[in-house]
Amino acid sequence: MTLEKLDASLMDEIRALEAEGRAKPPERVITGYVPPEASRGPRYRLRGSDTLFIRMNSNSYLSLSHHPKLLEAADRATHGFGVGPGAVRFIDGTFAHHVELEERIAAYMGRPAARIFNSAYTANLGQALAIASPGTYWIGDALNHNSIIRAMRIAGVPRENKAIYPHNDMEALGRCLEEVPDGMDRVVVIFDGIFSMRGDYAPVDEILRRCEPHRDRFPKGLVTVIDDSHGIGAYGVTGRGTEEHAGARADIVVGTFGKAFGVNGGFVASSAALVEAIRQKSDTYIYTNPLGVADCAAASAALEIADGPEGAERLEHLHAMTRRFREGVTRLGWESIPGPHPIVPLLVRDTARTRKLVRHFYNNGVLVVGLTFPVVPRGDETIRFQINAAHTEADIDCALAVLESFGG
Repeated sequence: MTLEKLDASLMDEIRALEAEGRAKPPERVITGYVPPEASRGPRYRLRGSDTLFIRMNSNSYLSLSHHPKLLEAADRATHGFGVGPGAVRFIDGTFAHHVELEERIAAYMGRPAARIFNSAYTANLGQALAIASPGTYWIGDALNHNSIIRAMRIAGVPRENKAIYPHNDMEALGRCLEEVPDGMDRVVVIFDGIFSMRGDYAPVDEILRRCEPHRDRFPKGLVTVIDDSHGIGAYGVTGRGTEEHAGARADIVVGTFGKAFGVNGGFVASSAALVEAIRQKSDTYIYTNPLGVADCAAASAALEIADGPEGAERLEHLHAMTRRFREGVTRLGWESIPGPHPIVPLLVRDTARTRKLVRHFYNNGVLVVGLTFPVVPRGDETIRFQINAAHTEADIDCALAVLESFGG
């Protein structure tokens, strides 16, 4: 038995993706890390290039992944317990580090309980499996992350059991709630906190206001779910994310340790009953090995830093660098989407020009992400910048100088 026929058909599919502009380019390979020095932040080496690059496409908003406390915690846990858990959580694969991290993230998010996953993606799938039922109706934002869309699919939500409202359109959300079909006994309103392509946020306070009149309509509840993976740790006065910025809290929060906290893994935080339902019902929790103890120990150390004076300093610096970059983009006459989040979109609105500008940044030692059709609609072509706490004023000014030098 050979793969010749399968390979040929798969290559046809890949060529079709290329023709549609949907194929991913070759992956750049990071081969080295150069620590901060003097007025500049860290730099990265890539395979095939002698240039030292500034990363302005990293989710590591607090720049903790090289922090000595995280490295020491991961090393100590690994030497104590090994590099892998050896089993799923139910079969003696639960270590003290898993429990400690769940307790820490529940306390950080102000929830009674939490359950950790290998990623926020699998956490979204897990929470959906825990709360889905034939009588559950789902309402979501049109720009929700792929993991939320997949969560509905893996939970078997039929077309007639869901509605999508235009991005952040609260009038439309109100209509979706009014039009929930008869026979539904539970409603889930689910949305991103920070929308990763745009850097704007869900108006959690307004979402809750729209939901409130309908709370008593459904015998098994109306619940709100926020995936705040890009917000937690990087957004709000103390880094508690979109809920803190909006002054309102969802019933269930999904998040990640792989962005602001600089490690790996995801979580769901909510009531003790919801978390126990995840433990009992969620395939993406039950049937896969958990995070290794090194990730758990490092994430716990990151939470301790984020919740202390150093974390506050890093967050303040992150916000200052974000303002500096946003003000520079405006000064140079480029269009963006306003807001305080360190995701800063540059609206280029042309595919060829977007790709040319990405190459211009690369040629000048700055790594950025270009988003073109069909990832975004035609006319919304964008370059996404992500500011990190390790960026210095000199780094920000360097990136702005590269942007200013672009001839178009």
